Amino acid sequence: MSSINARGILTVAADEDGSRLDRTLIRQLGSERRALILRLIRKGNVRVNRKRCKPELRLQCGDEIFLPMSLRQPSDTPAPNLSDKLTRAADQLSVIYEDALLLVVNKPAGMVVHGGSGHAAGLIEALKVQRDLPDLRLAHRLDRDTSGVLLLAKHLDGLRQLNESFRQREMQKTYFALVAGHPYAHAARMQSRLSKGALRGGERMVIDDEAGKLATTDYQVVMEMARDQSGNHLDYALLALSPHSGRTHQLRVQLQQEGHPILGDPKYAEKDQLRRFKAVGGRGLMLHAWRLRFRHPLSHQPLEFRAPWPATWSQFLSRP
Repeated sequence: MSSINARGILTVAADEDGSRLDRTLIRQLGSERRALILRLIRKGNVRVNRKRCKPELRLQCGDEIFLPMSLRQPSDTPAPNLSDKLTRAADQLSVIYEDALLLVVNKPAGMVVHGGSGHAAGLIEALKVQRDLPDLRLAHRLDRDTSGVLLLAKHLDGLRQLNESFRQREMQKTYFALVAGHPYAHAARMQSRLSKGALRGGERMVIDDEAGKLATTDYQVVMEMARDQSGNHLDYALLALSPHSGRTHQLRVQLQQEGHPILGDPKYAEKDQLRRFKAVGGRGLMLHAWRLRFRHPLSHQPLEFRAPWPATWSQFLSRP
């Protein structure tokens, strides 16, 4: 960890070259200060080379970050305690692949990937402790209620190389989703511009907005099904989804826009669709990160990892 001098200056070390400002400070000062760090950057109290900056600013080795007094002192907030539930979940986690650079796991639904937003700790914090990997970093994220393949890098250099694969679109992801209704086109491309932070009904939502960032996803209908139970009828379909961008809630929002929201989506599905899904025995968000393809950052050998869908999916699909 870099030291802070008497003037409140933290000098960017070589291993943080190219990192985002907010992520560097969270790593250096502690994840428990995440909210404070982001607030002070946005207010202009944190400066890089004497200039105001945004959280996403990319740092260079030797840059000088000025920290206000509230960030200079050691945090009096203890490191987040890992709950017994989180520790047990990390112990039982299915490891798909591991080498000196990469760790690939099958994340269960219901587990947050990192602390913040009301969660003291998540999967990344638990794995750092459990596997003694203090520099472990997420290469991408999955929503709490999404299951499947999750890729992590054991140090910053590995993360940068993986991020370059994402930027060059060499990383291929395939998701499975169970959606309401039967899409008319059995194969199509969805495109939208997504913006975060819209407030609807007191809840923060991702919306389609002209000023948003371009999001593109291809889908293929794998199977169409229907179920009648307890007087409730539900048409639904299994889709294979290939996103070409990684926007927050991208698949969930785009499918809702198409009129085929993901089954069990409490944020974007209609209340009646949620009710009928539960009435026929469904539970949880039916979105699963099934497959990840990319080249190893060091050997450049092609890699492919798959995660079987959860037992809850098999139970739901096997019901008459």
